[in-house]
Amino acid sequence: MFMSSYTVTRVSKSLVTPSEPTPTNETLTLSVIDRVPGLRHCVRSIHAFKHGQEPAKVIKEALSKALVHYYPFAGRFIDPVSPAAGEVTVACSGEGVYFIKAKANCSLEDVKYLDLPLMIPEQELLPEPHPDVPSLDMPLMMQVTEFNCGGFAVGIISVHSIADGLGVGQFIAAIGELARGLINPTIKPFNNRNIIPNPPKLPPGPPPSLQNLNLKYSTFIISQDFINNIKTKYLNKTGNYCSTFDVSVAKAWQARTRAIKLENNAIVHLCFFANTRPYLNQLAPPGFYGNCFYPVSVSSTSVEVASMDLADLVKLIKEAKLSLPTEFAKWAHGGFKHDPYELTFGYNRLFVSDWTKLGFQEVDYGWGTPLHVVPLAYSDYMAVAILGLPVIPKKGSQVMTQCVNNDHLVNFQMEMANL
Repeated sequence: MFMSSYTVTRVSKSLVTPSEPTPTNETLTLSVIDRVPGLRHCVRSIHAFKHGQEPAKVIKEALSKALVHYYPFAGRFIDPVSPAAGEVTVACSGEGVYFIKAKANCSLEDVKYLDLPLMIPEQELLPEPHPDVPSLDMPLMMQVTEFNCGGFAVGIISVHSIADGLGVGQFIAAIGELARGLINPTIKPFNNRNIIPNPPKLPPGPPPSLQNLNLKYSTFIISQDFINNIKTKYLNKTGNYCSTFDVSVAKAWQARTRAIKLENNAIVHLCFFANTRPYLNQLAPPGFYGNCFYPVSVSSTSVEVASMDLADLVKLIKEAKLSLPTEFAKWAHGGFKHDPYELTFGYNRLFVSDWTKLGFQEVDYGWGTPLHVVPLAYSDYMAVAILGLPVIPKKGSQVMTQCVNNDHLVNFQMEMANL
């Protein structure tokens, strides 16, 4: 429970509509990936900037201009009246993005530039639900909180079904460009979901088990020295290079596996989501912002993951990444017995989301790029580790986790601290 004297007051709320006419009678048909049931959830993040001049006013005006180019974000999700009536679509109605201006009674420095753990409850920095529109029907909501030091935070909630992380990052970058005075976004948005494969459907499996795992929050910094050490070790062993992502994921998976102490022969699974734009038969234009990813899975026994040298665990992860083009092509042509997008949840599964290359770190509303981007966890049935960057000028990898219950939290924290 937060016992903080820092408060946030919401001073205005409005629906921001496109600044010019858009096709209000158009319906956006979503792709088979967009329509994955598990993607109909809210993705939440907070972006901290050191200073700005009337940032809420500037960003609101730029958002209105950006919606001319990205008008589906101003629409509403429409569910079919019955299963026979088809699939969920987006009515490009132009009704607008819910936008909130807020003020905090402190400086960003007072709250450590929103370093984790947050000193202000995340709910205060994110837009609250619209009183008349369900959050899952509204593609995007924003809140700009102005701090008394001149700094500001942008809280963003988007529904994953309309865009993946790269797509939302592209849209937010466009708002930044228009805020800086550009006439049009540098990247022209492309919205036709027909470029996504539509393989033959299998009969739907049973609905996934969404058991509340009572997951606890923790955040960690993996030092740059540790990352460099494992990279060197991997290079010496294999003659190949690995990435900061590979090292961070291997460390988190191993630490969690050791902490939860499953039976030695129990199978543990790792799943991360890889961009597949380069592997489409009809290459996606640079501006495509729909969902275009594939779930990459790695599985092994609990004892192997717990005892393996970290460089060898990196090798397992890299091998899975190398199989991505083949696996995605196989899926695209219907060559699968189980739909890879029908995810299974459970305590033996860790899901990883990488926020370091989505473009949010490069967003500039006119006063420089963010000091910190804070991705927030998803659901209590999904054990997750989210990779981000520490607050500038810290180096290394920041891993925000909601992946173990209270019984295993201390062990997990000890394992993650063992660098």
